[in-house]
Amino acid sequence: MKSIISEQIPLSVPYLSGREWEYVKNCLDSSWVSTAGSFVSDFERVVAKYTGCEYGIAVMNGTSALHLALKIMGVKPEEEVIVPTITFIASINSIKYVGAHPVFMDADQYYNIDPMKTVGFLLNETYQKDKCCYNKRTNRKIAAIMPVHVFGNAVDIETLVNVCNELNILIVEDATESIGTRYISGKYAGKHTGSIGDIGCISFNGNKIITTGAGGMIITDNPEYAEKAKYFSTQAKDDEIRFIHNDVGYNYRMTNVQAAIGLAQMENLDNYINTKEKNYTKYKNEIDSIPGLRLNETPPYAKNNNWMYALQINEKIYNLDIESTISLLSKRMIMGKGSGFLNWERSTIGLCLGLISMVAKGIE
Repeated sequence: MKSIISEQIPLSVPYLSGREWEYVKNCLDSSWVSTAGSFVSDFERVVAKYTGCEYGIAVMNGTSALHLALKIMGVKPEEEVIVPTITFIASINSIKYVGAHPVFMDADQYYNIDPMKTVGFLLNETYQKDKCCYNKRTNRKIAAIMPVHVFGNAVDIETLVNVCNELNILIVEDATESIGTRYISGKYAGKHTGSIGDIGCISFNGNKIITTGAGGMIITDNPEYAEKAKYFSTQAKDDEIRFIHNDVGYNYRMTNVQAAIGLAQMENLDNYINTKEKNYTKYKNEIDSIPGLRLNETPPYAKNNNWMYALQINEKIYNLDIESTISLLSKRMIMGKGSGFLNWERSTIGLCLGLISMVAKGIE
């Protein structure tokens, strides 16, 4: 008898089509399976080169990358970090890990942080003191901003960078969903998401466009940040022989086995992105022809990795609301995670559905 899971259309399936078995076998044969081993450093080097950054530091997941990024940038308790209203909870959790407070900003038409509203807030709702930026309402220092490239959609980041640089606000890019997404116009044409701010963070979770099972990466051009990231992710060891630790560290280092899988995945990333783009176009052409349904556009200023697609439902035309749609998909054995939010101008509901957000690498 088949299991219910095997009969379902899954939300996301890892596609292991390259040299994953070969590289993992190398780890097993050599016994280098833990946090030391050549695949970790090789994976860091390849991801750094792919994203155009000087340094890559492999960690256990995207959340730990975000946590370390805020810590090594010096974000302190009771300070504030600006985040978008639409994001995964890991962005917010990482801010709370360091004792800081999230300040939520509205989203734009691509479900990313709205740059103009954010700039308006910074120019009108803050004040400067000792070369730092403070929230007029709370009197807390605004230490950083965390733009999230939601669903792989690149944030319109150029305006944010200019203002944040003037106000001494650090930028940590949550690029956990956007490996492979690059800007194609503007000041940052050719730049990879995550490579523009002070630090970028990538995720290799099982549902991402490439995976290491679980895993993440900090990318940066700042040698001090890179050194600190390596230090804190490996238990803050000051003397490995005598086990001297002069700071609180974390067991955040990626394993060699995970990195072996990641290295093989990186070798096929561009092929996966090309397939995802073809499938996005196919889905969009079909879905946009159905009254009341529309697949959301991707930003024209970037080449998108099309990791996940957002379906917009006009309830009045389609005659189904978000809960009814989720229920219908569930009855038809389509897995999905509903994330409902009003489209502020058209009173539609955005919904990520298993039907259109399966990892497209394996469906053609």
